[in-house]
Amino acid sequence: MATAAPARPQAAPSQYAGFWIRVAAWFIDAVILGIVNSIIMAFFGGGLSTLIKPGQDASTLNLAAIFAAVGTMLLVTFAIQFAYFTFLESSEKQATVGKMALGLKVTDANGKRISVGRAAGRWFSKMISGMILGIGYLMVAFTEKKQGLHDMIATTFVVSTK
Repeated sequence: MATAAPARPQAAPSQYAGFWIRVAAWFIDAVILGIVNSIIMAFFGGGLSTLIKPGQDASTLNLAAIFAAVGTMLLVTFAIQFAYFTFLESSEKQATVGKMALGLKVTDANGKRISVGRAAGRWFSKMISGMILGIGYLMVAFTEKKQGLHDMIATTFVVSTK
């Protein structure tokens, strides 16, 4: 009795999304996150203004409190970005607001929805794509399946639904 070979992953059934449409989707997301981050920075900036007074002698600054406020602000903005990308890309829509607006979605190798864990890995992998002078993002323009380094690491694809 012969045994069947395991099924090989199929390419995503839709057309792969190219570099420029992904840049446009990123821009929409950046505007949304920029507004949210501005609100957070205004809140923390107001708090910082109680720690730093105009003309104050630098030796009287409470540097620990200033670093704590700035560190908390950065942590909150990173957490919001992480949640935005991770939970939207692993949701039923499989896309951030920018991707939804342009008819794109993030899939696995079989064209299926990705898990929260895979979406989180994809988000963290974007840091690597950016740290190497953005080359990880530019790879989208030159790879056969339009994958950036972060997509390759997470085994994801961005496809057009239109």
